[in-house]
Amino acid sequence: MMHVDLIAPIGRLLARHAEERPEKVAYWDSSRSITYGQLARSTASIAANLTKAGIREGDRIALYLPNGVDWIEACLAGLRAGAVIVPISFDAAEGEVSYRLTDADCGTVVTTAARKDLITKVCRDTGISPREIYAGPDAQRTGSSMAALATTIEAKPLDSDDIDRTSFIIYTSGTTGRAKGVLLSLRGMLWITASCWAPICELSAKDVVLSPLPLFHSYGLNLSVLCVLTVGASEHIMEKFSPQTALDLMQSGKYTVLPGVPTMFHYLLHRAQESGIRQLGNLRLCISAGAIMPATLNRSFEEHFKTPLLDGYGITETSTMVTMNWLHGGRPIGSCGLPVPGLAVRIVDPSSLEDVLLGGEGELIVRGPNLMKGYHNKPAETAAALRKGWYHTGDLAKSDACGYLTITGRIKELIIRGGQNIAPAEIEEVVIRHPHVKDCAVVGLKHATLGEVPGLFVVAQHELDVSSLMDHCRAHLSAYKIPESTHVVPEIPCTGSGKIMRFKLVEALNSKA
Repeated sequence: MMHVDLIAPIGRLLARHAEERPEKVAYWDSSRSITYGQLARSTASIAANLTKAGIREGDRIALYLPNGVDWIEACLAGLRAGAVIVPISFDAAEGEVSYRLTDADCGTVVTTAARKDLITKVCRDTGISPREIYAGPDAQRTGSSMAALATTIEAKPLDSDDIDRTSFIIYTSGTTGRAKGVLLSLRGMLWITASCWAPICELSAKDVVLSPLPLFHSYGLNLSVLCVLTVGASEHIMEKFSPQTALDLMQSGKYTVLPGVPTMFHYLLHRAQESGIRQLGNLRLCISAGAIMPATLNRSFEEHFKTPLLDGYGITETSTMVTMNWLHGGRPIGSCGLPVPGLAVRIVDPSSLEDVLLGGEGELIVRGPNLMKGYHNKPAETAAALRKGWYHTGDLAKSDACGYLTITGRIKELIIRGGQNIAPAEIEEVVIRHPHVKDCAVVGLKHATLGEVPGLFVVAQHELDVSSLMDHCRAHLSAYKIPESTHVVPEIPCTGSGKIMRFKLVEALNSKA
């Protein structure tokens, strides 16, 4: 059932919670906490002061902050001031920060004293001069501080009722190259809570969430920021994910929901097996999205912890979720679930755009109220992605007779070996089952006669016998899918959402050639 009352302006949602649960802790991190009453007051003051300082509706505010309460406060205050929020990873390289600030034309950047020198250099090199606001313990001596803006003044925040305007520019993961700025509305983002998180995963004011998700990513922003606020839950924000710390925190018994990406659940399971931990406190649910969840990992996690791990599929361009497995009832392990109620999905032949037969593989396309408005300053890319009201995901999928979808790969990631299509995910699913493999990724490598061949990158769990690994692959894969080369690496480069950055593996390999 659609929870339409959850789709409302930020100011109205905060006012509702400030009246109903003013003393309830909304968010906390390792250094501070904030109640719903405090959050309503502080964001109103910051928003009013931003307006007084000259920020107008539609102006861009970059959030270049670590995970924490400061991030939440700055984001909600910016929205109440009518600004467009541009999240930037706190670990982003200088070039990435520079690109986002200039591409989105950010007039304000909220960051910490630790990034002041980098911001100064970026401004000098690019010729921009955004307003700088600092958060954290050293903010007072660096310039304008969030704490000072939170001081109450008589003016009121803008608190526009327009939830259909562009509220966020979220940059894509950049798994295939330079990131694109995705224009999203508040309505589209909150629609996911109303149609997915609340009815399907049953998130409510009763929940206490432990979130290791990066808030700059659409998944973290949607679930760990906006959904928690919307339903009136409480949340502990981890600045960085640590499997041991997460396991220790869950033993307290206070947490009910853990969102994550497949890599996090892989490391949690591995660490728990090493430590002999078999319970996750009072956790009622784990949620996975951001990347493909291997069926073997999903099954092993649930068998070990006896806790549901629901997999879903989402992308930035759809305000996150497209499909989700339901909390109750059976489900085929390895599937990313059923389409979120209210969304239309099709699986089409990428060439003809005709619907494929049941069980056939094709490109997943999506239509619904959560679609992006487009790519910032990229009309050609927008036109290619949004066609006749449908968003073309670029992801390959298939459906079973009950409507459960399985993501099988990406069109651009498909390896075409002598005319035969190979999905990297299929090989990875086999390789990860080898007892000496901790993590892996498959990429297409150029070949003089075949065009492309699969190359395997492996993070070894123990000393790896490559010949044994290839025997394992031959036992489970067709001959043309066997990797032509194997490279042992210390780690697999991933985005904040857990997607493999395959192009980086290829670049690293080419640099050694």
